Amino acid sequence: MKVVKFIILIFSLFFFGKSFGQSKLQLYPLSDSTTYTINDVIAHSDKFHGVSSNLLNLGLGHKNVWLKIINPKAADMESLLIDQSRLSYLNLYFVKDQKVVKTIALSGTQLVPCSKEIGNVKIFKINEFQGNTDLYLNLISKEIFLAPVMLNTKAENTALLMNRDVYFGLYTGAVLIMFVYNLFLFLSVRDKNYFLYISYMLFTWLTQISIMGYATKFFWHNSNWMHQHSVVIFSILGLIFGIYFTLNFLKVQQYIPKLAVYFKILLIVSIVVLVLSVSTGSSVFFPIMQLLTLLSCILAYISAIIIYFKKKYSPARYYLIAWSILIIGVILFLIKDYEIIPYNNFTIYMLQIATVVEISLLSFALADSINFVKKENESIQKQALATSLENQKLIQEQNIILEQKVKERTEELEEINHTLNHTLTNLKSTQSQLVDAEKMAALGQLTAGIAHEINNPINFVTSNIKPLQLDIDDLREIISKYEHLDPEGDITQQLKQINDFKKQIDLDFVNKEITSLLSGISEGAKRTAEIIRSLRNFSRVDETDMKPVDLNEGLASTLVLVRNNIPDNLTVIKEFGVIPKVECLPGKINQVFMNLVSNAIQAIKSKNEPDVEEFLTVKTWSIDDQVFISIKDSGTGMTEEVRNKIFEPFFTTKDIGEGTGLGLSIVFGIIEKHKGNIEVISQLGEGTEFIITLHTNLPN
Repeated sequence: MKVVKFIILIFSLFFFGKSFGQSKLQLYPLSDSTTYTINDVIAHSDKFHGVSSNLLNLGLGHKNVWLKIINPKAADMESLLIDQSRLSYLNLYFVKDQKVVKTIALSGTQLVPCSKEIGNVKIFKINEFQGNTDLYLNLISKEIFLAPVMLNTKAENTALLMNRDVYFGLYTGAVLIMFVYNLFLFLSVRDKNYFLYISYMLFTWLTQISIMGYATKFFWHNSNWMHQHSVVIFSILGLIFGIYFTLNFLKVQQYIPKLAVYFKILLIVSIVVLVLSVSTGSSVFFPIMQLLTLLSCILAYISAIIIYFKKKYSPARYYLIAWSILIIGVILFLIKDYEIIPYNNFTIYMLQIATVVEISLLSFALADSINFVKKENESIQKQALATSLENQKLIQEQNIILEQKVKERTEELEEINHTLNHTLTNLKSTQSQLVDAEKMAALGQLTAGIAHEINNPINFVTSNIKPLQLDIDDLREIISKYEHLDPEGDITQQLKQINDFKKQIDLDFVNKEITSLLSGISEGAKRTAEIIRSLRNFSRVDETDMKPVDLNEGLASTLVLVRNNIPDNLTVIKEFGVIPKVECLPGKINQVFMNLVSNAIQAIKSKNEPDVEEFLTVKTWSIDDQVFISIKDSGTGMTEEVRNKIFEPFFTTKDIGEGTGLGLSIVFGIIEKHKGNIEVISQLGEGTEFIITLHTNLPN
């Protein structure tokens, strides 16, 4: 209610305040005088026509007007005051007896007094001329042509302009207070709306003081460019921040998305107009700026009405009141130019006062929006607390259910775990049995081969023993005959009998046969010893610890042991390089060699159409601290799919009953245990090559 009473009081001052300059002189404007010179105007002085008001309002656009004031000294006035600082040019001519006796020409910032003078407009002294002297004024405006022309005494002008300065000070002080207060709030709360609001307030103030001429008087008195363009620039900047503020404060995008689109269009157009106005300097952008401002005000007012009354957004209330007061102030400010209401110091500052009220109410609106958000947050917190309590209750209930389910599940898992442990034990036992079976199968094949391999030299020995025994018996018979010689008997006869016996048994043949038989027995014994030594070297049953081993020796022993399984058309190529000893488990590594060589022989034997000569190449070489072993066959080879699975346990390409599928799995495990690597190169129909890489010293 206090605000309403204050507004009523202000409005009463507007309507009942003292008017000025209404009856001091009569103006005579001249129409169609754009291209006239002062001499043309004097020559056509009969075309001037009198008007009843000294307030010239010719609207927007580029205007060039001539005025005539007849004998102003007759009114006993001392000075001429033209209450408009936004004129582009002003030419004042003192004419006596149809001749120009004095000329005053001003333009741009020259029409605004300097900062040391009182007021915001120039005063022209006219009391220096006596007698019948007429005044001719040529006024040119590029924005809005509104020029009150007054004749006053010096005291009246001083009082008028001092009041103007007081009103300007009050207006600036009010804006400054609101600016500093809201700037402090912005720095405190960091709300974007406050930044937009104080920016809008700043450019609105700069616009108003530019219109009144105080900006030129105090800030850029020497800059005609700023004087000409400041109103358009600051108006558009204020409009841009005002649109941004409206969009954010009223939450237009959230509540009325369709209207938000129009705001954004106005925003883009305003930015374009600002850029063009600054770059071109054309006066055409002044009416465009006013049109954009009008459209933005209408759109903002409609948005505030919808959001407050339909969307129930309470902070829009102060915004709506503020905008209503501003619109009323603009209307009253405009109608005073048409003398519907008095033209006085109150109505002149109507727009500024409405602006102060508007920014004050917008400040209240911002504070109310914070309270609104605070209440919303409190409501949300209450709802969140209630939801949290409900969730806590549900969680407790769910926990009870979950605990029961966890207990049941734990019992099930314990039972499953017990079953799995039992199954794992069985699997380990089965795996051990399968590995043992694989070892036994390999051992069986190895034993059969060794037995067959040993049988040959043993048979060779046993077959030579009987003939050797007979030959030895013959030699013993000869020796016995020599031992039983009777010295007292006929020695010659006895020796003849012995010689006859030698001829009978063919002693030379017996000696040669004995030598041959002993050589064969020796060869058989050597071959048997070699097999036994290879078997012992292969098994290394007495060497279970890591130790440096000659891999060439292990490969040679393996080839000896499998010799019985090598078909007649298979040629074994041994390319043993000079390699360092490798730290490993000898028995395990020899098992790897045995499995790979046996698989290679089996691959060659399984060929449907074997070549006349097949090859098994065993090669070793070393690079730096790595030793490489290659076992390559000319067997059947394998597909990519098979090659990717050969190291999987129980995978086999052999027929049922011929293999367990653990041989290569065991090989892979042994090589992996030795921190080595095994690579397979194979192509179907072209054979397979296994390349083993081992380190001379086992890596950590």
